[in-house]
This record gives sequence, structure tokens and C-alpha cells, in this order.
Amino acid sequence: MSTPSAPSSSSIPSESKPSVDSVVQAILDKFVARSVFGKQKYGTDLDREDLTPLEWIQHAQEEHMDAILYLEKLKRVLAQSTNPLCSPTTDST
Repeated sequence: MSTPSAPSSSSIPSESKPSVDSVVQAILDKFVARSVFGKQKYGTDLDREDLTPLEWIQHAQEEHMDAILYLEKLKRVLAQSTNPLCSPTTDST
């Protein structure tokens, strides 16, 4: 069963594209690069139709578990840092 997808940014005429800030543009560029990398590495993309909704959920859970591990690692690195910008604040406001 196929569901209609949202138009890709490449299908939106240039003159209709909203202006975005540099942070948003950087993230959009990373999404495109990741999509290209994934297609090359795995030979498929998110338009695939061979997974059930529960399998998609499983993939998302695994990706989020990885993200939490990365965040925990970064917290530990920052907690050990001598840089005052990386230290926990004591301000209670």
C-alpha cells in the first residue's frame, strides 16, 4: 500500500521556495547528503515499501537509542572538561 508523499524541495519552483536562515539550510544540506549516502550504502531509501509500520517503528527506536548513547557520551566528556562553558551551571533561575 503506497501513500502519497510530500513534494520534494526540488519540485518546488525556486521563486516559491521560502528563504531560510543558515542553520536551517545547513540541516537541509545534511539531510540531502545523508540521503545520498544511505542510498549508496544500502541501495535503498525511505521510499521503500518492504517494511511494515512496526518495522519502521523498530528502526526509529534503534536510531533514537543510538542518539541517547551519543548524548550520554557527550555529557560525560563535557562534565570532565575544564572549559567553563562546558561546566554545569549553578544558577537556579
